[in-house]
Amino acid sequence: MKLAFIIDPIERLDPTHDTSVALMETAQQAGHEVFITQATDLSVRDSQAWARLAPVQLVPVTLGENRWLAIDPWFSVGTAEWLPLETMDAVLMRTDPPVTIPYLYATYILDYVNPAKTRVINAPRGIRAANEKMYALQFSSVIPETIVTGDRDTIRAFVERRGQAVLKPLGGKAGEGILLLEPGDRNFNSLVEISTDRGQVPVMVQQFLPEAKDGDKRVILLDGEPIGAVNRVPTGSEFRGNMAVGGAAVKIEVTDRDREIAATLAPMLRRDGLVFVGIDIIGGYLTEVNVTSPTGMREIDRLDGVRLGDRVLDWLANA
Repeated sequence: MKLAFIIDPIERLDPTHDTSVALMETAQQAGHEVFITQATDLSVRDSQAWARLAPVQLVPVTLGENRWLAIDPWFSVGTAEWLPLETMDAVLMRTDPPVTIPYLYATYILDYVNPAKTRVINAPRGIRAANEKMYALQFSSVIPETIVTGDRDTIRAFVERRGQAVLKPLGGKAGEGILLLEPGDRNFNSLVEISTDRGQVPVMVQQFLPEAKDGDKRVILLDGEPIGAVNRVPTGSEFRGNMAVGGAAVKIEVTDRDREIAATLAPMLRRDGLVFVGIDIIGGYLTEVNVTSPTGMREIDRLDGVRLGDRVLDWLANA
């Protein structure tokens, strides 16, 4: 197969952590051709999506003592040329959020890839439909109590009733901007004003789950089915478990509750073309649905002694 990965500049990626690198590495080792491009290098010509594609060669990571090891340099990039994306067997959209206006424009360009010739993962329409915070709200049976608002008084009333709550920017990633709100905090009004731009921008406010101290589980779904999980446990005084803010990656199993949540989501994910998804679960509740560039594969591979990339490639080859 020929696979194109739309990624952030490759020199910014961490080969020991980033799922995009794990997928490219697995594809290369399986004998597939791997190309990279960026969202800024997409265009439409003659009603077809094109990209400035460069072949890439990776030096696979090796397993050290409880961590992946990479050499420097760990990649080499060949000469880029403009090609129709339909010359690829699959295109994997793996640009990191936030979903900005240029990001949305990139998804519009990807609409001009003929799905009968080339599969785009995740589907552009699905990425547009699935804000990673808001998308979970339609699954009310498996999420904690949640509101979305920019109104300070509404937020205060929610926090006072619940005792504590977590505020999340709708466009955030990797735990950025997430706040733990308590009604007695003397900075409460200022925190809400800053987060909502004085009421102009809605935010998510979610019931605080005490189980967060035990970890924020990331479950990787492939076509709606769980294929692996990692628990991200807060460290020190930090209440967030995101690995980007220092959360420790800990081995954990996929449970029956995880499968129940996945089964609840699966019909909608398939409808929206959301094939490779990371869902976040705390205390048995779904908190987020990550569709843009979900991570966690490297940690699962290391902790469970597996290679989830093989599952993804098998699915691509047979879908």
